[in-house]
Amino acid sequence: MNKKILVALGGNALGNTPSEQKEAVKITATAIAGLVKEGYKVIVCHGNGPQVGMINLAMMTGAEANPKVPFMPFPECGAMSQGYIGYHLQNALENEFIKDGIENPVVSLVSQVMVDAEDPAFSNPTKPIGDFYTEEEAKKLEEEKGFVMKEDAGRGYRRVVASPKPVDIVEKRAITTLSDSGCVVIAAGGGGIPVIRENDSYVGVDAVIDKDFSSAKLAELVDCDVLVILTAVEKVAINFGKENQEDLDRLTIEEAERHIADEQFAKGSMLPKVEAAMSFVDSKANRSAVITSLENAKEALTGKTGTWIVKN
Repeated sequence: MNKKILVALGGNALGNTPSEQKEAVKITATAIAGLVKEGYKVIVCHGNGPQVGMINLAMMTGAEANPKVPFMPFPECGAMSQGYIGYHLQNALENEFIKDGIENPVVSLVSQVMVDAEDPAFSNPTKPIGDFYTEEEAKKLEEEKGFVMKEDAGRGYRRVVASPKPVDIVEKRAITTLSDSGCVVIAAGGGGIPVIRENDSYVGVDAVIDKDFSSAKLAELVDCDVLVILTAVEKVAINFGKENQEDLDRLTIEEAERHIADEQFAKGSMLPKVEAAMSFVDSKANRSAVITSLENAKEALTGKTGTWIVKN
């Protein structure tokens, strides 16, 4: 078996603190090692929601407390989160590979993801990051830093940034070369560092790209056979949490579109996963995607569980 798969790790695969994360990724590493042993070429993507917010807050707090500490732009905070999470995943995978006698190298690649500067998301930032502030503190940040601050469910004000769609992966050729040579590649972490093209150069921008959409775009560009989106549940369901909940084994693009129109999938939760899977499947013939939980990933790839998204 030489199928190339991209595994998009859900938030349940990572902890909220360094110590939690180091323990959580051991479980993740065991599951991924099982896939490598089965002969799959594996590329790994991951989220960075709590981590990038934590880094951003730490850098802001340091800059406010000590003038010698520079203000750290958000793209750089995203790069830091890629390195931090990538190190933990890489370390856990290498240790698991040693135990299992797997000789595949593991590498984490700092990844830039290109977005469109004209993406409508930049006109309506919605992705909250960082800590909560009072209205007075929020106004000060808007004036001094140029941040966009919005009230968040009565809990205070938070900075919000755009969440544009990915259009390209800058390092796609390097990722392809590494994967085809047998490396397990960790890439596009946290959705990637968002960049735009400006005067024939890549320039970082303040934004958060949805990890599932970046995973689908990377899987498309490096010609993966299967996109595996891992989440907290074994299967996608309609009427979720109700008496008539129905777990789905298979979803065609047409069926998925109908369920989306009926608002069956929660925004910010299952909806982006289903939409990302659809975009990958629709990008080329004979591509498929499966949404399932980490512990069921291996069985899902044999067709025994999970929700498979197919063209028709």
